[in-house]
Amino acid sequence: MPERPGARKRPSASKKEVSPPPAKRRQQSHTTNKAVASFFTPTSKKEPEKMTWRVVKDSLLVGRYNTSAVAQSASKARRRIAAFDFDSTLVIPASGKKFGRDASDWKWWHESIPGKLTQLHEEGYLLAVVSNQGGISLKSDPKTVKSDQKRLADFKGKVSAVLSQLDLPVTVYAATGRDEYRKPRVGMWRELLEDHDLGIVESVDLENSFFVGDAGGREAVAEITVKDHSCVDRDFAANVGLPFHTPEEYFLQQTPQRFVRDFDPATYMNRLAESSTSANPIITKTDVLDIILLVGSPGAGKSSFYWRHLQPLGYGRVNQDILKTREKCVKAATALIEEVRSVVVDNTNADQDVRAVWVNLAKKHSIPIRCVLFTASAKLCEHNDTVRALNFGSETNPENRTMLPKLAFTSFASRYRAPKLEEGFKEIIKVDFELTGSDDQKELWSRYWI
Repeated sequence: MPERPGARKRPSASKKEVSPPPAKRRQQSHTTNKAVASFFTPTSKKEPEKMTWRVVKDSLLVGRYNTSAVAQSASKARRRIAAFDFDSTLVIPASGKKFGRDASDWKWWHESIPGKLTQLHEEGYLLAVVSNQGGISLKSDPKTVKSDQKRLADFKGKVSAVLSQLDLPVTVYAATGRDEYRKPRVGMWRELLEDHDLGIVESVDLENSFFVGDAGGREAVAEITVKDHSCVDRDFAANVGLPFHTPEEYFLQQTPQRFVRDFDPATYMNRLAESSTSANPIITKTDVLDIILLVGSPGAGKSSFYWRHLQPLGYGRVNQDILKTREKCVKAATALIEEVRSVVVDNTNADQDVRAVWVNLAKKHSIPIRCVLFTASAKLCEHNDTVRALNFGSETNPENRTMLPKLAFTSFASRYRAPKLEEGFKEIIKVDFELTGSDDQKELWSRYWI
């Protein structure tokens, strides 16, 4: 049969073409030889993980990078500690953004850092990272569980990558809550000492140890630098008793810059001690029955003032933190008045509308109302609240109050309107903050807490 034009020829059985099969693309494996070897290695013979993590009180994250390296100058002398903040001190985002995008977005703050830390290790220093990490949550919240897990994984991944590149024994402490671990408070330092069996003060050479951090309270200088976001690193070092350096001072040997503190409790306490007598007026009970309305920020000392000066005069107290609603406070105050007992209203009473409730109650019962105005600044009040809350169960916190959110102070400041006699007060008495208590309580108060 004639062959059709363009028809495909079939190979004959006797002349079958021979060719190799098409090459198969080799699939890239992400499994390393080391990982394969590790899989088949008995558990008893495997090397321990270099990076280990643990959590303290659902708040403090502790990571330790272990190596076989031994300090060159190990001795029985007191231990020297070189402690560093993490972000903007050891590392910064490689992307140039303010915050790193993920675990891989980092680079050394300065190229000299790995060599400097290696030198410190060889000189026998214990190396530690002490960092506030408020963006991380260690508590399970169903509403934010995915984002919380990612931030935690990113932080762990970044720390592991940094320390793996450094390959030195370093312990990392990350405070995630607003509790005793958060700098400038010294909870992380206490944990560090306990972890390394340095439980007594004499075990550490504080004079030759140091802390490096970027939050040094520095002011902006012309257009060369920007103002530090806070002074917590410098304050932390002061609480512990460590010499302090900024990264520029320590790694680049720059001259120290001028710094300021928003609130210095030790300076404030010294100023109070220089005053031989208190300038605050003495409040007496001049009428058979009256109302005293306390006005001031949370932490201004209102409750302490009541217990010290007004409770001994026989005044009953109504407090919204205890009774929860203003209606219950009014009901409780009314009951006291009907018992012919004078009343102290121990709330913030920030604006005229709130104060009018109590002025009208006094008018209804035809009794006078006095205002006691507390003048403490916002920073002083926040400091007082933190000292009180973090010494739960002590004489400093007899009512076992917990720490207030920062919103409590900013909200009061935004609502506050100075009281005036025209509102219906018989008088307005201004009271400055007084520091009382034992020497131990005063020493506690004089530390940096915020």
